[in-house]
Amino acid sequence: MDASSFRIWVGVDRGDREHQVCAVVEGREQQRKVEHSGAGMKQLVAWLLELSGGRPAIVAVGIEVPHGVVVDCLLEHRFSVFSINPKQLDRFRDRFTVAGAKDDSRDARVLASSLETDPQAFLHLAPENPLIVQLREATHVLEDLKEERRALANRLRDQLNRYYPQILELSGAADEVWIWDLIERWPLPEQARRARAGPVKHILREHHIRRVTTDDVLKVLKAPALPVAPGVHEAATGHIELLLPRLRLVCKQQARCEGTIATLLRGLGEVSEDASGEKREHRDVDILRSMPGAGEFVTATMLAEASRPLTERNYHVLRARSGTAPVTRQSGKTRFVSMRYACNSRLRNALHYMSNTARLHDPRAEAVYRSHRAKGQTHARALRAVGDRQLQLLVTLLERDELFDFTRRQTSP
Repeated sequence: MDASSFRIWVGVDRGDREHQVCAVVEGREQQRKVEHSGAGMKQLVAWLLELSGGRPAIVAVGIEVPHGVVVDCLLEHRFSVFSINPKQLDRFRDRFTVAGAKDDSRDARVLASSLETDPQAFLHLAPENPLIVQLREATHVLEDLKEERRALANRLRDQLNRYYPQILELSGAADEVWIWDLIERWPLPEQARRARAGPVKHILREHHIRRVTTDDVLKVLKAPALPVAPGVHEAATGHIELLLPRLRLVCKQQARCEGTIATLLRGLGEVSEDASGEKREHRDVDILRSMPGAGEFVTATMLAEASRPLTERNYHVLRARSGTAPVTRQSGKTRFVSMRYACNSRLRNALHYMSNTARLHDPRAEAVYRSHRAKGQTHARALRAVGDRQLQLLVTLLERDELFDFTRRQTSP
């Protein structure tokens, strides 16, 4: 939308209980506070419609956080909403004070003023596909569950190291369900020495474990016990009894969340072309999945965290958000290139995993990795180079509406 069509500029400083709003109309400022409630949002919309004479198209609203109730409400009533990075807003704040003073009313005023004078610094927001919103939340929850499971498993491993270290030979991380079954069946080394082949074989068969045999497990369970002080067995087993139900619950929730992500991806694959002729998203899902190293979680993360640049086929925004684009500082004869830290950490991690997997299955990705390692670069820096190439290839495939074809790429010049 052309910035010259706006006549009213609004800044919203979001809060937990109330929001500070500043509207600039014909050079005059009007400040107002609205509650974070349904009634407050209704008052905000009514006030902006009153200022604009019922014409939301002439109202531009600036805000820091590009999501939330305020953004959704304003977009639903057809106001133009723009987002800005907090660090950029901090620089604009210096226009009004150099003493470092900061309050809600001043921040709202800075948002409205900078949106009027420097609209190019803001990102124009648009309503998102509801499935993308759900997918983003599901990937965030899954990441939290993985972190929680890892923390609980680390606590379990620490307790096992106190009195039962031999069982960690079967699973060093102690994060597998069948190991938990073994611990519940034989919580003490004295009990494990009386273990029989039947129950062990049943546990291995139930969890489809083939990397170890029944004899291997029995040999570990009947290994000499670690001598410990009195009370250690009781303390450790009591702690483990509290940990195992929580680990099982997190494991169950993780599986449920993974199923939700798979369902949402299938739903995105069924989205058809709308009346405006926008490209169908199911091709994006299929193309992303066809990339080497892109599994369910990587595909879901990239769609959730970078849906807009993927839709726009914007390679430069993708590489900046994922952290593969370096930062160059140059002054006179001095030139310094460093890693980009200001990026989306979830997108960076997903691309890192995708690049590391791709180099193991794609000879050309491996060649890029090896060439950078030969220059003396670190493993992470070489993987960023692979990731940058993967993004460039992905955007090309999206523009051509083609799936990744390993055979075709191998025979092409």
